Amino acid sequence: MSETVSPAGKAPGRADAGGPDANRWKALVFIAIAQLMVVLDATIVNIALPSAQQDLGISDGNRQWVVTAYALAFGGLLLFGGRIADLWGRKRAFVVGLGGFALASALGGAATNEAMMFGARALQGAFGALLAPAALSLLAVMFTDGKERAKAFGIYGAIAGGGGAVGLILGGFLTEYLDWRWTFFVNIPFAVVAAAGAYFVIREPAGGRNRSPLDVPGVVLSTLGLVALVYGFTRAESEGWSDTVTIAMFVASAVLLAAFVAVEARVKAPLLPLRVITERNRGGVYLSLGLAIIAMFGLFLFLTYYLQVVKGYSPVKTGFAFLPMIAGMITGSTQIGTRLMTRVAPRLLMGPGFLVAAVGMLLLTQLEIGTSYAAVLLPGMLLLGLGMGTAFMPAMSLATLGVEPRDSGVASAMVNTSQQVGGAIGTALLNTIAASATTAYVADHIGGASGRAQQQLVQLQGQVQGYTSAIWFAVGILVVAAVIALTLINAGRPGATAVAGSSDAAAENEAAVPVAMH
Repeated sequence: MSETVSPAGKAPGRADAGGPDANRWKALVFIAIAQLMVVLDATIVNIALPSAQQDLGISDGNRQWVVTAYALAFGGLLLFGGRIADLWGRKRAFVVGLGGFALASALGGAATNEAMMFGARALQGAFGALLAPAALSLLAVMFTDGKERAKAFGIYGAIAGGGGAVGLILGGFLTEYLDWRWTFFVNIPFAVVAAAGAYFVIREPAGGRNRSPLDVPGVVLSTLGLVALVYGFTRAESEGWSDTVTIAMFVASAVLLAAFVAVEARVKAPLLPLRVITERNRGGVYLSLGLAIIAMFGLFLFLTYYLQVVKGYSPVKTGFAFLPMIAGMITGSTQIGTRLMTRVAPRLLMGPGFLVAAVGMLLLTQLEIGTSYAAVLLPGMLLLGLGMGTAFMPAMSLATLGVEPRDSGVASAMVNTSQQVGGAIGTALLNTIAASATTAYVADHIGGASGRAQQQLVQLQGQVQGYTSAIWFAVGILVVAAVIALTLINAGRPGATAVAGSSDAAAENEAAVPVAMH
């Protein structure tokens, strides 16, 4: 089996030098800390945003830039960050990314005006775009044994899925009991511990760097195309889908990304080698994972508003209300996914996983003002977490399995790109659906409401109607993600073949051996 001469290549302490790298499990701890920090940051700031807006005098029109500046830099620069990791070496990119993220977080925590805050968020996004693909590609090249890889990616998948909900709890605590600035400062100890640990513990396998000259046209076209796409969706959320600038952004994005694909097919050393995304298993993972994130990010937003605005929960209580989802994700990822990944094909975990999550979403379409948390929200979130955790784990592993070592950074970046773009689309698309359903409900029912109390009740009922309408769409999106996973992904179980995948993937792995052993 060619798994013993894996695409990770030779490293100090690899199998051909007396066994696998002895420090790989320690390295996983520091990679997991870094990943948790990046995922936490996506939601922790949302809880702190109202307090930060008041302190810094940020207008309602500009407050979205606290989230948008981060999303644009992160989403736009991910492919570039992945390529830099392949060029510099993943360990170096990982440590530099952590250092930069810590400095940007310190700047955000110390912000005295809106410009300083927006700049800090953009810097966080830029360094996150270097850090995230480096973290995932380090896992891909350090864990090559089927069973060990399943465990490592189980832990990583649980963090990638559940970290956002953890951010809601931590953000609630920090904002309520300390100060909103601590939602930024909390990143600094995470980053310092992860960077110090990585520097001393991680031994990156040799021979996996891609020293080809940088594809500058590819960098420019992909960055501008992704920024236009993410901005188009975030603007659609605030200004509407018929807004001239929104439409112009989508058109520009389509033109730029089409030009990017044309360039990548022709240049000698492409930023994103098309072989990375055209292999059917990886393509299926990127597509189904992106769709699942669309459904999930929208739900995070609606449940946060439902619990705080409709049910009157405090930020801390709201955070704790998400615990069943986190518990479900950890169980699905580290228990179900890890135990079954080496026994069944990935599609038989991903497809059913997305369907279980869809059943959880289906329960949440029953929300009303007086809905019982224990009867509806608890089982709904538990099923959602369980399904997503089970599906995320094989998806994270399969997205980088069989990739040539020199492409592992950019393949990892594609996983993050599908998540980041999915998050932007999910928030904008589902928010728009919710807003229009709320408006329609209030317009139909406000006439029959006599008195202020009745009118407020209609407004709340309208909000809940909006959330449930959008959650119905999310159910449909998850079913589509399941169908894509079941039909496109045809990889065998990782233990059955050297590279779980088609003959193309296996051939890629064999071709990678001389490069890795160089």
